[in-house]
Amino acid sequence: MVQREKYLKNIRPFYKKPVIKVITGIRRCGKSVLLQQVRDELLASGIRSERMIAIDKELHEFDGIVNYRDLHDYVAVRSKNNSPTGYFVFIDEVQEIEHWEKTINSLLAEQKYDIYITGSNARLLSSELATLLAGRYVEFQIHTLSFSEFLMLRETTSAKKGNEGELFEEYLKYGGFPALHNFSWEEIASRQYLQSIYDSVILKDIIMRNQVRDVAMLHRILHFLADNTGNITTAKNISDYVKSLHYRIAPETVQNYIQYAVDSYILNQAKRYDVKGKRLLELHEKYYLADPGLLFALTGYDPAAISQRLENVVMHEMLTRGFSVTVGKTGTYEIDFICEKGNEKLYLQVCKSLYEGNASTREYRAFEGIDDHFPKYVLSMDNGFDTNRNGVKWMNIKDFLLAEK
Repeated sequence: MVQREKYLKNIRPFYKKPVIKVITGIRRCGKSVLLQQVRDELLASGIRSERMIAIDKELHEFDGIVNYRDLHDYVAVRSKNNSPTGYFVFIDEVQEIEHWEKTINSLLAEQKYDIYITGSNARLLSSELATLLAGRYVEFQIHTLSFSEFLMLRETTSAKKGNEGELFEEYLKYGGFPALHNFSWEEIASRQYLQSIYDSVILKDIIMRNQVRDVAMLHRILHFLADNTGNITTAKNISDYVKSLHYRIAPETVQNYIQYAVDSYILNQAKRYDVKGKRLLELHEKYYLADPGLLFALTGYDPAAISQRLENVVMHEMLTRGFSVTVGKTGTYEIDFICEKGNEKLYLQVCKSLYEGNASTREYRAFEGIDDHFPKYVLSMDNGFDTNRNGVKWMNIKDFLLAEK
């Protein structure tokens, strides 16, 4: 088990504070383990286990908790001793409980419960819930393992310890879903597991939640987005593609399906930002899978065609570091990622190799006309390159992923 320190350090300041701690992220990304790590830290601080009330809606024993009344009754029975120091409530996959927010809001109002919940859908905190719980919750979105976390876990179970190159190839292919480390990294079994995650998210967090009727069309759209990872995409592009297959779907419906996928955390969206005009552009977004392994599940793996995966990995990395990410537009040029967090900002270009064709000229040229003081990097798989050109630095992608500062 890897200690998810980058998330724990953000949650710790809210231990024993009168706000609901909401942990969100795609299914199987490690929310349950993180919740357990929070419990372990509280127990280590001296909190007695009798004051812990834990509910995991993915376990059969909690099938009887269907709605907010069941939830209230369950918690009430286990806190009937009315401890003067209060209780700690942990609910995993809370969205499986109908109108859960009614009980959570009530428990918080009683001022004797410290509440931690997880969920697998961004609409867990819809505008209505945000109004009801306004000022009473703090959200932490978590992701599958970053490459540095992947190394920590993989090196405890692999004979490849210290061989970061081979392990990076594994990460590019299989991604960072934590449970993969229970497998022997056999290709067929790993792909089946990743496919099962995809199927679970599609069924539970998209089809059932949004009452999607044309399931086949949903799959076509998601496969199109996987094939076009990192490419500028519009709902009309997809509608035209579907039409070429002799099916029909309105761009508005395409956009709804994409939003369902974003809400389920299976897709990450990067909007375009006009650097010179300093404004977000409404159309032509890019989409990336929530984990590199989902690309493997949907499209297979071709070692000679890894450019998309490299972009996907860098996008994933910056999200795990807490950055918001957009795609930059400077005149006719494009910057792969503009990453911002508070007062921090950096620009990133990503490619397989700067020695191929005119890649070097193309990647560095994108920064022309940007004269601010924020760091600018070109990232590639090369093992050595001119490290500084007009203030733009080069780094090996693997080294960048491991250098979090």
